Amino acid sequence: MPDAIKKDTTSSIKVEKLSEFKNTDLDDICDATESTILDNKDSFNIGLNRSEPPVRERLEQYWNGVLLVPQRELIVGRLDDTISASIQLIKPNPNNQTSSFSCSVDQHFVAPWARGHGLAKELLKAAEKEAKDQGHTVIRLRVNATLENAVKLYESFGFKRWGTLEKYEIIDGKMTPGHFFYKDIE
Repeated sequence: MPDAIKKDTTSSIKVEKLSEFKNTDLDDICDATESTILDNKDSFNIGLNRSEPPVRERLEQYWNGVLLVPQRELIVGRLDDTISASIQLIKPNPNNQTSSFSCSVDQHFVAPWARGHGLAKELLKAAEKEAKDQGHTVIRLRVNATLENAVKLYESFGFKRWGTLEKYEIIDGKMTPGHFFYKDIE
């Protein structure tokens, strides 16, 4: 019988909302993104081909652009002061009064080397708190159905699946389904 895996209790985690990149933040989030995209088991897609290493310049443009969009809020997770995870809270356009009660979370990921410390859960908690503080009563999200750990996490946080789209994403040349979730946070 193999020895039990001991969890590293010396690492520190922190979750914060970012409005600008300081010091090595941009490099850190790009490194975390690259390693997550290249990890085919639990990857995510920000419009980059998962079969090839992403171009750093494109990642930098993407993350700098996220900070410029007024309807997007970037919440990052740090492991020992290094950005290793993120989630984005997407608010409705101010002109969209009929959907002003809801927001979405997107681009929720933890770099493979930072998993197992609770960052994914802490990011969800922070996004939910931010959504409540802004007066939203519903959070929506979507996820590739092949990401079973993410699906389990969302369900454990009280998200309810309202639908599945069989033709959601093409990954490695194969069509994969996606699930759609919501959570009442009143």
